[in-house]
Parts: sequence; C-alpha cells; structure tokens
Amino acid sequence: MLPLATILHPTDFSENSEFAFRVACALARDYNARLVLLHVVPPPMVIYSGGPVPAETWPSIEEVQEKLRELEKQAHHVRVESQVLEGDPVEMILRAAEETRSDVIVMGTHGRSGLGRLLLGSVAESVIRKAPCPVLSAKSLPARQKAIEEEEVKTEASAAANA
Repeated sequence: MLPLATILHPTDFSENSEFAFRVACALARDYNARLVLLHVVPPPMVIYSGGPVPAETWPSIEEVQEKLRELEKQAHHVRVESQVLEGDPVEMILRAAEETRSDVIVMGTHGRSGLGRLLLGSVAESVIRKAPCPVLSAKSLPARQKAIEEEEVKTEASAAANA
C-alpha cells in the first residue's frame, strides 16, 4: 500500500475542485494524512488587441482565505492547513508539492478539449506531467448531466417495476 502522509489539494473553488476536495478528504481520513489546501492567485494579465484590454479580476487574498476556511470546516476528522500563493498556477502547485513533501496531489480538472484546451492550456495536465509525486485528477459530472442521469435511472427502475 502506498503510504500517504501529506495530500495536496489545489483548488480553484469550481465544481470539479469541490469533487476533488471530497476525494482528498476521504483519502486523508482513510490514511490519517495531513491535507494541504492550496489556492493560487494568477498574476494579472493584460491582453493587447488594438489597445489594452482589462485583465480578468481575481478575488482578493482575504476572500480566498475565507473560502479556504470554509473548506477547512467541511474537512471533518482531517488535519488541514491552507496556503494561498500568487503566481503561475502550475509552478506554484509544483512548488507547494515539493515544499510540503506531498505524497499525492488530488485536483479537479475541467476536461477542456479542442480549442479551449489549446488556448487555455490545462493546469491539471501540466501538473501531471511535471509533478514530483502521483497526481489524482478528478472530474465531476456537470449538475445538468447528473440530473439527466438520475432521471434515466428512475425511469429505468419504474419500467422494470411495471414489467
């Protein structure tokens, strides 16, 4: 069995990160491991297209810390610590993995493909390729797809009961 003492969970507070957080908490409980929550605030970007286009605004450090505290409260029976770093998300995740001596990184992925992946890249993919430890990438189903699948299960159960 792979010994897990420290689990790193980078989060962007998305639905996929929330699912990965639940997976990270379960692993931390099962292995009595320390869970390190990490949020990276990217550097501001200015795009030029015939003139500067305003950069995307990111939450303040205080807002991010509050969101991390809320996650900590949800991590029942788990030793948790939080970090907020500023910089390139991939570089900061890799640095945090090294500095915390993480045994595994558990992170969500948005599952982009095609043009979206080409333009935006994939933080998860880059981390997987460069990480100093195993990476568990978790993608949850979108809420709409979940609802459709649940309805299909109910319909199938109803049809089976009536047969």
